[in-house]
Amino acid sequence: MNNSDINIVIVTGLSGSGRSTVLKMLEDIGFFCVDNLPVVLFDKFFELCTQTSGDMNKVAIGMDVRERDFLEKYPQTFSELREAGYNFELIFLECADDILIRRFSETRRTHPLSELGSVEECISLERKKLAGLKSLASKVIDTTNINVHQLKKEVKKYYAEFSTSHALQIDLLSFGFKNGVPTSADLVFDVRFMVNPYFIPELKPLTGLDERIQDFLFKDDVAAIEFIGKLLDFLQYLIPLYEKEGKKYLTVAIGCTGGQHRSVAVVKKLELLLKKDYNNLIVTHREFPYN
Repeated sequence: MNNSDINIVIVTGLSGSGRSTVLKMLEDIGFFCVDNLPVVLFDKFFELCTQTSGDMNKVAIGMDVRERDFLEKYPQTFSELREAGYNFELIFLECADDILIRRFSETRRTHPLSELGSVEECISLERKKLAGLKSLASKVIDTTNINVHQLKKEVKKYYAEFSTSHALQIDLLSFGFKNGVPTSADLVFDVRFMVNPYFIPELKPLTGLDERIQDFLFKDDVAAIEFIGKLLDFLQYLIPLYEKEGKKYLTVAIGCTGGQHRSVAVVKKLELLLKKDYNNLIVTHREFPYN
């Protein structure tokens, strides 16, 4: 395999802006992904890629401020990659300060530069360190006003040519009506008619992913059981029609009041029932913390 046969994507950006999510999405569509590969190993790594039978012709490398040599040497590194004939591009993840601060608070993660000051100070310093990289990016993605689901969809669309699957992508999305209906939804179903586990003290702290919530909703509630059957029949009728018309993405949004119990449980149930026939599924629970 020649150098020109290898497609390299370097994913970088502000900590908390979604770099790990983008790497996971690229991995899902066939990229070989590595996080924070030391710059001194770049040459050897890409040399090994050219020696494979073709399984590593799509490579994504996540880089951040933890790899200090990268920040110092990236102009030389990028120049060498292009001179060597590799197909190379840089994706930069951006986000507003207040949203980054909230994400670090929600996930209780520490900032990579945390030893240098508060989260606010770390974000400001990181922006300065990465400013040069951002100016060289082939694509800048601002995640300030998009959730994980929307970020994944944008990345998949951008790299659609590399996807090994050409089937309709079905996005199953749970949400809470109290936070609004998702603008990305093609189909919206309201499951607030189901008995609400929120009012059961021992079930309230759980989510719809827990088997106890699943059992509570789908063991004895005739309406819930019948709804799942009818909804499955409806989707199995519609999906082939959407595929026939050439639709590439279908977002099925399931909503309850808070997006923690009933909608999550229904999405989980649908995932189990649909994945037997459709392997191109993405599941997102909008009201869960950003990850």
